[in-house]
Amino acid sequence: MMSTQPHVLVVEDEPAIREILAYNLEAEGCRVSTAADGEEALLLVAEDTPDVIVLDWMLPRVTGIEVCRRLKMDTATRSVAIIMLSARTEEIDRVRGLETGADDYVTKPYSMSEMMARVRSQLRRVRPTSVGQVLAYDDILLDAETHRVTRNGASLKLGPTEFRLLSTLMEKPGRVWSRDQLLDRVWGRDIYVDTRTVDVHVGRLRKVLTAGGGGDPVRTVRGAGYALG
Repeated sequence: MMSTQPHVLVVEDEPAIREILAYNLEAEGCRVSTAADGEEALLLVAEDTPDVIVLDWMLPRVTGIEVCRRLKMDTATRSVAIIMLSARTEEIDRVRGLETGADDYVTKPYSMSEMMARVRSQLRRVRPTSVGQVLAYDDILLDAETHRVTRNGASLKLGPTEFRLLSTLMEKPGRVWSRDQLLDRVWGRDIYVDTRTVDVHVGRLRKVLTAGGGGDPVRTVRGAGYALG
């Protein structure tokens, strides 16, 4: 499993719709998880937080609107992008979905090409490196498509792990990432790596970033983890 793949959770109680969404998302290069009801969805999010959730409104056990409300109230999952699916076409329903915290609202029936475009749009916002965008922080530029990093115009030679680590930090400057979160994002959940390994690679990243005389942009937050800036 590639840890750099964007992770999308599909929550839909209709098996045929769930399967075709998963198939098309995997064809887009996403890692896909699926849930058939709201309770299962909340459990999966707690175990492995996705980047985007495609969430049906009408679900058994816990409704999609309630799942959305709970996730957006929790600071740990507030930044997850939620695309709400519903057969409800009235304006009042769209407003309710968006006011509950949904980042997008799609009415059924929809075309699969439109749905994939909406997922890509949310990924550009929450995981810009997953769609090949160039990230910038201060004098550092990271090109996700060509895997090139420069600082103040000078090219930096980063190993693949340091590149993924930097891209994660640059996606959300100022956000504090715990060591466990960085392990999941950079190394992947299927690989056992000691949390001290994160410290080693952060040290290597800092060495490369400061080799040309620039200041260290990586901040250590005691007891919490690391942040950029």
